[in-house]
Amino acid sequence: RHQIIGPCRPHGGRAVVDRLCRFSRTPRDRRFAALMSASSGIDEDISQKDALYWKQVADDLTRLIQKANAPIFGIDTEGKVSEWNEKTEMITGYTKCEAIGKSLVETFIQPENRRSVDEVLTKALSGVETANYELPLLSKSGKRYAVLLNATTRRNNDGQITGVVGVGQDISELKEVVAESKRVAEGLVRLIETANAPIFGIDTRGKVNEWNATAARLLGFGKDEALGKDFVTTFIAQEFQQPVNEVLSLALMGKETANFEIALFTKAGTRREVLINATTRRGPNDEVTGVIGVGQDITRIREITNEQQRNAEDLARLIDTANAPIFGVDMGGMVTEWNRKAADMLGYTKEETIGVAFVQNFIQPEDRPSVEEVLQRAMAGVETANYALPLMSKLGKRYTVLLNATTRRDFKGKITGVVGVGQDITEVNAVMAE
Repeated sequence: RHQIIGPCRPHGGRAVVDRLCRFSRTPRDRRFAALMSASSGIDEDISQKDALYWKQVADDLTRLIQKANAPIFGIDTEGKVSEWNEKTEMITGYTKCEAIGKSLVETFIQPENRRSVDEVLTKALSGVETANYELPLLSKSGKRYAVLLNATTRRNNDGQITGVVGVGQDISELKEVVAESKRVAEGLVRLIETANAPIFGIDTRGKVNEWNATAARLLGFGKDEALGKDFVTTFIAQEFQQPVNEVLSLALMGKETANFEIALFTKAGTRREVLINATTRRGPNDEVTGVIGVGQDITRIREITNEQQRNAEDLARLIDTANAPIFGVDMGGMVTEWNRKAADMLGYTKEETIGVAFVQNFIQPEDRPSVEEVLQRAMAGVETANYALPLMSKLGKRYTVLLNATTRRDFKGKITGVVGVGQDITEVNAVMAE
């Protein structure tokens, strides 16, 4: 027997099988040769199908690269452009024909960025790939684009490096938005720092993380002294700590409070009254990160208000205890003021007169037109002095009061009614009549 050659395919494929068939002498050899012949035909069919399959895959990948919604380009080992898809054309303004064969770095990268880009491509050509590299591209019109790039080594069937393919994401608009957000944030930081109102911030634990220049001037604590301190226990007066804690806790839950009055202690131990708006502070994902408080120092306003209140109380006591009948009416002629002397003289208590029509209840019918005229003039701003006002007491006794009818105004100067300060001249009139 002669030796059968195998395997067949590496030594000539179909030709080897044909020779095997021709030189087979025994039935067994002929059967083996026929089997090998059939196997060779199957191999060739599979090889053709494989080739068609991989050609289709390559075509699909080429179309995918060309039509991708991301800029994709490639270079060869000399740095010359070998791939340039439609998205890259759209961004840069250079067509594929204009780009192919050009040096990527020298043609499409600004001089100040060429060195760093060349380093990334050189590393990829040595097999060291780079992800998320910000590639600055220069368009045909001179506009700069920022592309977030993955630089991937390209190899042939034998594993040899043939170039670099870059798949990117155009982040130019994103960078503009981020830059604008940064400018806005920096502007807000400057606004907070230089605002003519005390502004402070706390984190979710109640520790100070914002303290502007006005807060520092107002309380005497520098920013370095305040940051990290517990806001409530360090700077809030004892009697206000619980309500302030409640307001800040609500703000940390997203429930903001406006015009809340708190008392702060200065470094010197003095007390400052501040009206604040407690606003929830949020992070980029809308999570609560703390509270920002914008305040208004109302210490002086509170002092003035308290002084005015004391003056008003003093005036009210003076009116009530004066040794002259004093009454007041509003714009509708209803009694708003009725002191003790008026009550003693006419027999009507203050409670009986407040809200009652003055002219209709305390003036005789025949005198009502003249009294009404005096009051109307005072309500128009024309005051009357030494007017002989006829009054009727609860017991029906007639009194004559020498009256000064004075216009009453609110803090804005708006007329709100009339106040009358009188002098009982009933007895004097009686003596003169005799």
